Amino acid sequence: MLGLSGQAAAQEHKQTSSKIAPGLTCPLTAGTRQAVRVSVGRKAEFLAWAKLNLPASQIRVVREAGTPVLLLEKLTPAQVQQLSASPLVDFVDKPNRRAYDERQLNQSDLSVNRITTVHTRFPELAGQGLTVSVKEDSFDPTDIDFKGRVVASSLFTASSSPHATAIATLVGGAGNSAPAGKGVAWQAKLATSSYQNLLPDEANTLVPAGITVQNHSYGVAAIENYYGLESQAYDQQVQQYPTLVHVFSSGNVGTQTSTEGRYKGIPAVANLTGQFKTSKNTLSVGATDQLGQVAPLSSRGPAYDGRIKPELVAYGAGGTSESAALVSGASLLVQQAYQAQNAGTTPSAALVKAVLLNSADDTGRPGVDFETGFGQLDVAGAIQTVRDQHYFQGSATQSSLRTFNITVPAGQQQLKVTLAWADPAASPAAAQALVHDLDLELVHMASGKTWLPWALSTFPHADSLAKLPKRRADRLNNVEQVSIDVPEAGAYTVRVRGTAVAAAQPFSLAYEYSAGFDWVRPGNTTNLRPAATNILRWHWSGQTGTGRLEYQPLGTQKWRLLKADVPLASTNYSWAVPDTTTLARVRMLVGNTTFLSDTFSIASPLTPSVGYACEEEALLLWPRTPGVQQYQVYRLVQNFLEPYLTTADTALVLTKAQMPIRYYAVAPIYGKILGERGTTIDFTEQGTACYVRSFLPRTVVTDTVLFDLEVGTIFRLKSVTLERLTPTGAVAVQTIAPVATLQTTFVDANPTSGRNEYRVRLELADGRVIYSQTEEVQFIRLSEVQVYPNPIVAGEPLQILVAESADVRVQFYDMTGRLLRETLGTGVVKEVPTAGLAKGMYLVRVSTASGAVLTTRVVVL
Repeated sequence: MLGLSGQAAAQEHKQTSSKIAPGLTCPLTAGTRQAVRVSVGRKAEFLAWAKLNLPASQIRVVREAGTPVLLLEKLTPAQVQQLSASPLVDFVDKPNRRAYDERQLNQSDLSVNRITTVHTRFPELAGQGLTVSVKEDSFDPTDIDFKGRVVASSLFTASSSPHATAIATLVGGAGNSAPAGKGVAWQAKLATSSYQNLLPDEANTLVPAGITVQNHSYGVAAIENYYGLESQAYDQQVQQYPTLVHVFSSGNVGTQTSTEGRYKGIPAVANLTGQFKTSKNTLSVGATDQLGQVAPLSSRGPAYDGRIKPELVAYGAGGTSESAALVSGASLLVQQAYQAQNAGTTPSAALVKAVLLNSADDTGRPGVDFETGFGQLDVAGAIQTVRDQHYFQGSATQSSLRTFNITVPAGQQQLKVTLAWADPAASPAAAQALVHDLDLELVHMASGKTWLPWALSTFPHADSLAKLPKRRADRLNNVEQVSIDVPEAGAYTVRVRGTAVAAAQPFSLAYEYSAGFDWVRPGNTTNLRPAATNILRWHWSGQTGTGRLEYQPLGTQKWRLLKADVPLASTNYSWAVPDTTTLARVRMLVGNTTFLSDTFSIASPLTPSVGYACEEEALLLWPRTPGVQQYQVYRLVQNFLEPYLTTADTALVLTKAQMPIRYYAVAPIYGKILGERGTTIDFTEQGTACYVRSFLPRTVVTDTVLFDLEVGTIFRLKSVTLERLTPTGAVAVQTIAPVATLQTTFVDANPTSGRNEYRVRLELADGRVIYSQTEEVQFIRLSEVQVYPNPIVAGEPLQILVAESADVRVQFYDMTGRLLRETLGTGVVKEVPTAGLAKGMYLVRVSTASGAVLTTRVVVL
């Protein structure tokens, strides 16, 4: 229920109170029937009513939990209106619509949202013991980045979705394939679900699997900005299962304009792609680019009633799909950090939401807005909030006042407090979705000064929606935030008042104070690519100003200037890294203070190649890195890559006993610093057999027989010999010894006319002999023409071979000299149809571009 203030807000946000979803009121083509979903309070009574009033309709129950939802099919427009008028029907909504992936997907950068910082500082937090569900098409359960962590399901299909696989990788990929394959919660279990049903999954599929986070990186084709049965169902589910976090992508139509609702016709606002994203107790996530700026394609709010949507943004190079995946992974890490301090208890979704929104970094317009919500995801800040226990939990009742005390140290640049609660599901027919209204205040105890939360103008005009937030009571959102810059040191009290509460309402609070400079990238595990533009990142909480950015290769005393006046608030700098291999550091000088980065590497990552993969042993190779004396080799044995051995060599011989383990990777070691691991290879799938990487004829039909041989290594290789296979045995054509290069060209100066077969004989230093596969060449002299097959059965195509390939005329004569067929074409192999030819002998005449005229005979059977 709403108090007087809530009723006033509802009047301010006046919209047509209706029991029918937008879009269903549009007239249909004559004779068209449609399907709808309805929510009913008394199912048995409704079914009896429908049997009497809608006898031809097909009805089935699609959701029992919460408010029952039924699907009715084959309805006329008049019957839809009849449904909406029935007192037994709460709301008439659209049926399932087709869901679409919020594409595209590109490689992500986990440093943007300080995920790599968490991986470095808190390596024990990787999502262990938690399970996330990816609701869309099924991801690839055989991907080595998910090895040993996939929850079995009948929903996995033979053809997995690349989009779903990429999303699962961002949420929880192990990085077994490559460092870029490492997700946020890289040791969490992964479950699949289906977006064929846009209503929430039933609890009997979520709870037994231990799922605490579900990712939804999809939307529908049209803008949908209203609170419908799907929105209501998600809010009900979070109320029923308070620890379940749902994360939605906001959509990729940020430049489009809504044609329905209160904000219709206002360009590039209120364009969420799915009514389920307007739910209150979930998170909707928009996208930023690599520099933290809101992507134009990112869908934005407000929600239909003026609520803040999306609540959060995160890096999404190709769209909001990626952004939602990062927030899902971050939610798992927040849950794990909380569990570590609370005997394994999972935090409420409201607390996870409060922590994530409170720790978010402001981006875009100053303060909260309808493009970025409460800001850019900062996973390291969220984890620090939980580890510092900077949160409170409580419960509000009507007119209750709960207080919580905070002590702020001196020298802080900002204090921020966020309140969140899982609000009861609203009626879809209500003018606004908020049911319970809680109010947040921050009080400085020494002065008595009070701060109210930030609130936005929701008036339906582009200028109003772009206004900066103001401090006032919030009557729309179930998230409220207070922030003050440069807070005085000392005691503060946070007040939470139950302004309009029908029943006890649990809530969560998170707070943080921050100051100073913190390097995000590079860190001590960072490798920057040489001769490429790399982005340096930092976290800054302080006054507007500039710093001096410098770079130093290790082993030198001189610091080299990168930029003299870097705006600290920009939090990033694009650096054209020199073409070198070295350890290095960067530093930022702010006034008299120096902020020094960890030591990082500048090098090209190492990817192993295969020298040979024989039956008894295999050889892995990788290039030497300048200045590196040792290398760390990794292998995939169980679920995750593990260190295997350290070697000063750039090669590794695998014995037959070791060869069942197929996946290997290599990283350089710079003294005591371990460099970045390169791409992992499956040595059995690299195209190199037992020494031979490729053996192919230069041309299959030719007047000069040339073969190109490439071997994986010359290690232990004594000689290579080209052999022509004849009916009496193999004839050595050309031998090369010793073998000095990986690539060799062979020539057969005396091939026989017609078909020839060849192979390469490789002799090793220990006397072993290896043979390549057999290859075939058709040798034909410039003065010859060959036909195959000969004789030929009428109706089969005749192959004609000549040495020249351009502008060749082929003529077909009978023995009386009569021209029967003629073709003109290119290529050394011509095909002439023989259908309709009588049995007998024929003359084939070939004229080439050089003026040569060649003839031969063919017998047709």
